[in-house]
Amino acid sequence: MAKNKNVNYKGPYGYQKLKEREPRACIRFKCALTNTILDVLRQRPGWVEVKDEGEWDFYWCDVRWLQENFDHTYMDEHVRISHFRNHYELTRKNYIVKNLKRFRKQLERDSGKLEAMKYDFFPKTFEMPSEYHLFVEEFRKNPGITWIMKPVARSQGRGIFLFRKLKDVIDWRKDGVRVDDQKDEIPVENYVAQRYIENPYLVGGRKFDLRVYVLVMSYIPLKAWLYRDGFARFSNTRFTLNTIDDHYVHLTNVAVQKTAPDYDPEKGCKWMIQKFRLYLTAKHGAEAVENLFAEMDNIFIKSLQSVQKVIISDKHCFELYGYDILIDQDLKPWLLEVNASPSLTASSQEDYELKTHLLEDTLNIVDMEGRLTGKEKRVGGFDLIWNDGPVSREDGNLDTPMNGFVANTHLGYNNDRKKQLRQLFKSFQTQQKV
Repeated sequence: MAKNKNVNYKGPYGYQKLKEREPRACIRFKCALTNTILDVLRQRPGWVEVKDEGEWDFYWCDVRWLQENFDHTYMDEHVRISHFRNHYELTRKNYIVKNLKRFRKQLERDSGKLEAMKYDFFPKTFEMPSEYHLFVEEFRKNPGITWIMKPVARSQGRGIFLFRKLKDVIDWRKDGVRVDDQKDEIPVENYVAQRYIENPYLVGGRKFDLRVYVLVMSYIPLKAWLYRDGFARFSNTRFTLNTIDDHYVHLTNVAVQKTAPDYDPEKGCKWMIQKFRLYLTAKHGAEAVENLFAEMDNIFIKSLQSVQKVIISDKHCFELYGYDILIDQDLKPWLLEVNASPSLTASSQEDYELKTHLLEDTLNIVDMEGRLTGKEKRVGGFDLIWNDGPVSREDGNLDTPMNGFVANTHLGYNNDRKKQLRQLFKSFQTQQKV
């Protein structure tokens, strides 16, 4: 139950408060979006949609609502919302770089350079215009390489451009802001200038990046789940560095690629991550691919740890992040960005099924129904990868020893979620009967 704080509210059943995880027969939800998540919420048994000012137990909100209303809303123990209050520490392009740099320096002081090297997974980046002079100094050390400029608070490829000449940035500074007829924008729009990965791994001559989903239920202690499914997003045009102005070559965002003249909406530009993993294994062998995916796991955990002490870990909050990972020709993964509101709009039937299952399993872990024990290592397609420390795999494979520890990650493996959920909730029903 959530209401405005200025209302003299004493709980949904008078003065008697429900226990936080007590099973609930009816869950009232609100949803700020009109895509796949709304379909999933409406189809969930026992969940009822409320609109306008109705009282709710669960809200899939947008970040604007969070900024305007969170501090003025009373929330009972069981209430859940879909964002952490200052998620932008991880999801704004300038803040995540600032937090990663700070955490790496601290780690180098405390544990030495070798440990700090585990944070070598994001390209050299400068915030503009505040670090312009530092950027110029770095730019002049390596003349001729390619850089990419990204607005810190926009998405879907908007406002991005590549450059090799300092003149392009000087012109950008003179222009002030590259804004598309947005008069209500702040006077100076912040960008990041980031070293462009000039040697991306190519499939069929085309560039791609990976979208991977990580669900965080708590920051203190850190509790994070990794989804088994994801996808590779391909550019529509063969990669070349001869032209840096063609977004169809360099940007893999679906919002950009679907505007290409020869884009085929039936085929799209996506591979399921299982197909991608099989492709890599056939070309490079299982060990190289295991190492690559282990490095990606490192990116997920280290990036979350870098913001663990600055994000407000409110018990009412959870967040589903979309990680964008680029792989280079040396099979090294690079973190491009983390999205607090990854697109839940489907671009194909396969995409719709992936996102439907992803969201159903997210709601299973949020567990408004109070069915879980809290000791689960797997729920549907999600595997618990961090629970105030690394989580070991129950079915540890003896052929893959890692100092006696095998991490509980299955990204790109078979996602037999329906079978697992049947087993999970069958045991729950048995316990209820007892």
